Amino acid sequence: MGHSSLLLVLMYMLYLPLTEVFARFQKCSSEEFSCSNGRCLPLNLRCDGVDHCGDSSDESACFDCNTGLLHCVASAPCIHSSSSCDGKPDCPDGADENDCTDLNTKLCSKSEFTCTNGQCVASSWRCDHSNDCLDGSDELGCDLNECEYDNGGCSHLCVDLPLGFICDCPSGMRLVQDTHCEDVDHCLDSDLCDQICIYSNESLACECQDGYDLTSGTGQCKATGGKAYMVICTHEGIKWMDLYGSEEKNITSWVTMGSPGPIAAGNSKNKLYWASPDDDHIYRISVDSSDHTHSELIKASTGILGLAVDELHEHLYWVSTSTHGLHVVSLNGSDQKQIISGLSRPTAVAVQPLIGHLFWADSGTSPRIERARLDGHRRRVLITSSIQHPVALSLDCPRGLLYWADSGLHTISRVAFDGKHRKTVVESNGYLDRPFGLAVFESRVYWSDQLTNSTCSANKHNGKELQVSQKLGSVLPAGLAILQPSLWPAEKDLPPTETETTLTDSAFAWILFLTAFLSLLLVGAVLCWRRSECGIHRSLSLIGHISFKESQDPLLVTGPPMAHEHKDSTQPGPEM
Repeated sequence: MGHSSLLLVLMYMLYLPLTEVFARFQKCSSEEFSCSNGRCLPLNLRCDGVDHCGDSSDESACFDCNTGLLHCVASAPCIHSSSSCDGKPDCPDGADENDCTDLNTKLCSKSEFTCTNGQCVASSWRCDHSNDCLDGSDELGCDLNECEYDNGGCSHLCVDLPLGFICDCPSGMRLVQDTHCEDVDHCLDSDLCDQICIYSNESLACECQDGYDLTSGTGQCKATGGKAYMVICTHEGIKWMDLYGSEEKNITSWVTMGSPGPIAAGNSKNKLYWASPDDDHIYRISVDSSDHTHSELIKASTGILGLAVDELHEHLYWVSTSTHGLHVVSLNGSDQKQIISGLSRPTAVAVQPLIGHLFWADSGTSPRIERARLDGHRRRVLITSSIQHPVALSLDCPRGLLYWADSGLHTISRVAFDGKHRKTVVESNGYLDRPFGLAVFESRVYWSDQLTNSTCSANKHNGKELQVSQKLGSVLPAGLAILQPSLWPAEKDLPPTETETTLTDSAFAWILFLTAFLSLLLVGAVLCWRRSECGIHRSLSLIGHISFKESQDPLLVTGPPMAHEHKDSTQPGPEM
């Protein structure tokens, strides 16, 4: 062997020990494992059952952590798996918080349960007495009975389940909005009758009010006593047309100073009331007058978006976005006052004088529909959910229903006067993008749309049979009302929806006082008779036959039942 070859062999023999010596002095990073021979390995290769160091030091002192425990890679301890990716390092090297970003941001499907650490497991594995999540979170909280806390938020029955709970209802009631029960109304559920519905022995019968005829074989009620007309407020004036748009004429050529606004009809005297949001006046006109001359009723405020007439008490109501309130004035223009204040953006108002109800819509920061008495007292919220921009209201008085148009949702919906039995009647159909006016008559609901400049109608029960009554071209429609004598209701047409009294507070208090006073007198008379202290002989049969029941105030016996006289768990309680 030559000298050069011998030199190479000696250098190689010296090289191997030197690399090991240098390796022992090499410092590994915090993300690496330091082998006994000085080599550096990625931490995830530690304790994986494979000798990567060459001296098996990466597989020494490895703990066999039990289920539910996590092994700290760079050291011996085992920690609970729930400590992994909890934002706090529990392993000395912080390995339990590595690779957590992608795990926590992963979105699980609807059929999967999301573990606390972000892991996805099958929903059916939740609470099956087996830890399927690495952190065991799929078995946490399984013994909780949500029904023990505030009845789970259920109005009636709460049923606890192995996972969560559900609300349920007694017989004769149904669940609405997942938590509350309401009475089943077979008439409203079937939607067969236009007006009066009688449910008996699991069958329905339809009837109509006076002034209407029942169409044979259907539940439709057709008005008698004259033709019905639609009146529309436009920027060119007030237009009058039949319900099919075949006849049309201008009632007045008066041109508003701004955009067209709401209109209300007084059917008993054939008078119309209207306003413009840009004007601060409310005008009126008699349809029966030959020259159709309009006059100013009052100077009110700007921002008027809703009008309603109470011909029974001769009042006119309106809402204003400039005053953020609801106002009332006599039809002779006197006694103007604000009865509701603090509204965000009131857009519509409706009145049912026979039962003393006043309704209004607010499309501001907290959209809602509310109800109160005619004096503004006893406010009650009817609608707050699934509502965006209510812009118009109309009443179906025979059935006790309130209709509203929502320009945000492009829908027309209805609800009973007590806030129950809500239903969406008409959904977006190309002619419901910017509704303004709304009216209900016979079996149909009518509205005006400012995007298509048209008036339309549909079946008031289900939204079918869409009809575009009139396309007004460049004419912008706004408020809409129906003129027909049958729309002026009689007291016998009062819908049997609620038993709330319409007596004033003072009259109610006086009747209670009178009842209590007469009752005390009767008790005193009976006591005196029994003790013979009043000189009345026991043989007088008249006194002997008097009972407490017979001594009730006749006003309370013959008049409408008061809310406190009969307790019925199925009826709504008195308003606060």
